[in-house]
Amino acid sequence: MTAPESYDRLPEAVTEIFGEEAAAESAYDLLTVDVPPASWTTALETARDELGCTYFDWLSAVDEPGTGFRVCAHVAALPVPGGRVRRLMLRTTVPHEAAVLPTAIGVYAGAGWHERETHEMFGIGFDGHPHLVPLLLPEGFEGHPLRKDFVLAARVAKAWPGAKEPGESEHGGPKRRTMLPPGVPDPNEWGPLKGQLPPAPARPARGARAAGTDRPARRTRSASEATPPAEPGPTATPAEPGPEAPAAPPARPRRNRTASQGSASQQPPVPPGPENEPPTDAAPPAPPAPGASQDAPWHAARPAFDEPRPPAENTPPAEQPPTPPDTPDSGGDPE
Repeated sequence: MTAPESYDRLPEAVTEIFGEEAAAESAYDLLTVDVPPASWTTALETARDELGCTYFDWLSAVDEPGTGFRVCAHVAALPVPGGRVRRLMLRTTVPHEAAVLPTAIGVYAGAGWHERETHEMFGIGFDGHPHLVPLLLPEGFEGHPLRKDFVLAARVAKAWPGAKEPGESEHGGPKRRTMLPPGVPDPNEWGPLKGQLPPAPARPARGARAAGTDRPARRTRSASEATPPAEPGPTATPAEPGPEAPAAPPARPRRNRTASQGSASQQPPVPPGPENEPPTDAAPPAPPAPGASQDAPWHAARPAFDEPRPPAENTPPAEQPPTPPDTPDSGGDPE
């Protein structure tokens, strides 16, 4: 019988392949076989030779309080062209008092590094390992961090975040009711402290109304109805300006021009005529600055300081009237 055929017979034929004390289950496309510690090495050899699981993936352990350390080894059979990967998880359980297993280096050479890490984190011994020394922790570290009974020194020196509520310990204020996240029951109603805690203070009813009082009727108005206009108030009498108060400037007339008429620069030229001439008493418009645009006056740049511009070097001097020649003073009328 070939290796793929033997693998496909599991888990029904687990006792026939791995022994009478073996048990198997399949879930999420992973076949798991549990064997006793004495059959650990034999089970690894069976997975490699009879099931074709020649690829070693990883080895680690889980601390199960009250049961022991559950050591797991994950191996796989590489697929043939057109086939699929067949994965297998081998597990065994050793007690906390005697956490020792034979090494798997003789079956899978890649298990050496994983057994060193498992020994360092859980304290499980592997008989026959050639170099079972610490791998990750610093030199002189005491204890095994992944054991459930390992005390974290950081939690002893510093309180767990969220353990202190306002009003507790050194907060100095009145103690308020401890907040519980949604879905967490009251510890006085469920759990090891059931019935041992004082009852939570009763909260007043939110928004309670006195008996016999009715809520004022809410106005109803449809969207088509307009808002009623506000009532006109008393008209204020304008105060007369005093002798020292300056007269208010006249309001500037607001131009009336629609968007279709365009801006002032887009208006057609006004034909000459007496009706289009400006009034004679109006002030003449200021002449535009040199180089300024008539339709866009904001394009005309104005210097920050009004200072006379120095003449350019190549600009000819302005023409001056000729000076009359000097005449000698004879003291009398010229002849």
